[in-house]
Amino acid sequence: MYDYVIVGAGSAGCVLAARLSEDPDVKVALLEAGGPDSRPEIAMPMAFPMLLKSSIDWDLIGEQEPGLGNRRLFLPRGKVIGGSGSINAMIYVRGNRADYDGWAADGADGWSYDEVLPYFKRSEDNERGASEFHGAGGPMAVSDSRSMSPLIETMIEASVLAGIDQTDDFNGAQQEGVGRFQLTQRSGRRCSTAAAFLHPAIGRANLDVLTDAFALRILFDGARATGVEFARGGQAEKIHAAREVILCAGAYQSPALLMISGIGPADDLKLFGIEVREDLPVGHNLQDHLMAQLNYETDEPSLFGSFTPENFERFEKTGTGPLSSNIPEAGAFLRTRDDLAAPNIQFHYAPSMFYDEGLTAPHDHGYCFGPVVIKPSSRGRVTLRTPLPDSKPCVRCNFLDTEEDRRSLIEGVRLALRIAEQAPLTAVARSAYSVPDGDSDEAILAWARRAGQTVYHPTSTCAIGAVVDPELRVYGIDGLRVADASVMPTITRGNTNAATIMIGEKAADLVSGRA
Repeated sequence: MYDYVIVGAGSAGCVLAARLSEDPDVKVALLEAGGPDSRPEIAMPMAFPMLLKSSIDWDLIGEQEPGLGNRRLFLPRGKVIGGSGSINAMIYVRGNRADYDGWAADGADGWSYDEVLPYFKRSEDNERGASEFHGAGGPMAVSDSRSMSPLIETMIEASVLAGIDQTDDFNGAQQEGVGRFQLTQRSGRRCSTAAAFLHPAIGRANLDVLTDAFALRILFDGARATGVEFARGGQAEKIHAAREVILCAGAYQSPALLMISGIGPADDLKLFGIEVREDLPVGHNLQDHLMAQLNYETDEPSLFGSFTPENFERFEKTGTGPLSSNIPEAGAFLRTRDDLAAPNIQFHYAPSMFYDEGLTAPHDHGYCFGPVVIKPSSRGRVTLRTPLPDSKPCVRCNFLDTEEDRRSLIEGVRLALRIAEQAPLTAVARSAYSVPDGDSDEAILAWARRAGQTVYHPTSTCAIGAVVDPELRVYGIDGLRVADASVMPTITRGNTNAATIMIGEKAADLVSGRA
């Protein structure tokens, strides 16, 4: 018997387990379907593409996407301590003030920007020091790149010439502009929430971490969640929570676990013969970011061929050099139309080619950049595939389902083409490898349907106001909360890991009664 049972040791779950177990009078169990985060490739930033489709990746395949020519997209998720924060590109971007103020305006009391900023700062140990917008001394290391690839400077220079202002902080007073990302790294190595929060807490007598423990269903006593049934070593086991069960399994797995346990759309559950405990729109409202990267070959030095003995030695000794690169080292946030209140497009800039959803290694020296639709109006859905707990869920993002999203993407690609025509880049481009055939709307959209992919930011499938209340309690059920990216009412403008960490921090205060 534990006070709290947390399902999922990802970016939020590690934070929550560490924070709750700071109280020696409570006992916390953390279940993780994957194993320990001990592989050396996890700590080496440039190695993250190697982890895709590995044993620590859930390796989901989406349903046909009508907006992308009925392609089925690769949907990686971390199946390991640290979750997707152990296999991501380590970009630390919180989103825009308008995201959180929009949540609060729509009924998510307590989630405005000014109310969540202290949680961002509490986590943070920013190497630039504390300020109005940043924290220092927290568990989570946030640092500048140790790689500093010269091609990045070339792409930033071209972007400025194309009319984008330069910035040195996407998480400061204003998000817009082009510049280098800050990263969740410490001394050039990945700093996941597992490294930052969980590992320092593992020695506590009141915290048990169970790996290779796959959650099968939530246990109930009437309308109250009382524990979790899970599979480990080929056997089904049960673990009980005296106070609460908290799902931190992510935007795909948290809704799947709720639905398999009888909490979800009644008509869908009845089709599988699942007893309906609470009729809620679980799995609806899926939002993700679509990216379309332009790729160019070059004769300039890039990250291609960087896995050399010399670079391994440099990384091991100093935490610098190409192997410390997170690959998309820089970015930009911008509005493609003057009538927009906040950015609708993000760019990622990488001193490497990145194509075929990152599943094919680059074949030559190159670079890439391109737009991400960061405020999509398209909505997808997560549903059950079968009534079996170990069946992978059905996921359809519905990318480019709306005219607004298609327009944003076309405008973003057109801006990328203008950046590519600036002198700094025309001087280094040997040839275009993957770009539209022209700059017409039709040519751009046809190319984007072939080249578009998720940037791995699924959110909002157990949204505040629909599935959980502003304190993250599941409607109609006692003793059950969700605390991960799935609770976002709408997706944030930018990479979602920082916001997920914040959700874990705030959830700890909500659960313990400090908020």
